[in-house]
Amino acid sequence: MKRFFSAAILCLMPMAGLAATPEAAPVASLDSALIATMKAGSANTGYQDRYNTLDPVVEQSFDLPVITQNSVGFLWNTLPAAQQQQLAALMEQFTVASYVSQFGSFGGEQIKLLPAEKPLGAKRIIETQIVPSDGSSPTEIDYVVGQMGDNWQITDVLLNGTISQVAIHSSDFSALVTSGDATQLIAALKTKIAALASGPTSPAGQ
Repeated sequence: MKRFFSAAILCLMPMAGLAATPEAAPVASLDSALIATMKAGSANTGYQDRYNTLDPVVEQSFDLPVITQNSVGFLWNTLPAAQQQQLAALMEQFTVASYVSQFGSFGGEQIKLLPAEKPLGAKRIIETQIVPSDGSSPTEIDYVVGQMGDNWQITDVLLNGTISQVAIHSSDFSALVTSGDATQLIAALKTKIAALASGPTSPAGQ
């Protein structure tokens, strides 16, 4: 599961002069929060403080219940309600912990929020380009967003415009869930979250 975050070299800084559309607002909000997280890491702010600051932004920007359900896959509806609730909480913790662990310092990279938005049924794909500070080729990170009431939220992240975070999770989770029981997946997520919290923080992209 961690390989998605390890591959995503997201040292982010918004390009000046680009106002986010309503559809792109959750992406812009996440980007700003990640910048703050990285700068806090460079200032030696502790893991827990960075986690606490980023957590509400992740919760607001992502549709975590939908992401959790899609990541577990077709066995989701067989799980007891208590396990579903526990998995949703752990998915939030895992997502935040992964970002905090990976985005540990700011290196001057920039993000370009592209103005074109691709339709995906009722959803939209928000395209971004990560521009390294050394002038090398940008990396594409796209976000699938869906409308939730009056707001839009992220329902998937696409590395290089094609590699679905949800699909990666689904592949990783499938061996840990059986009909009616997600005990192994719950234990695995707890272990990963603990490792991210206690492990050394590395700059994004490393």
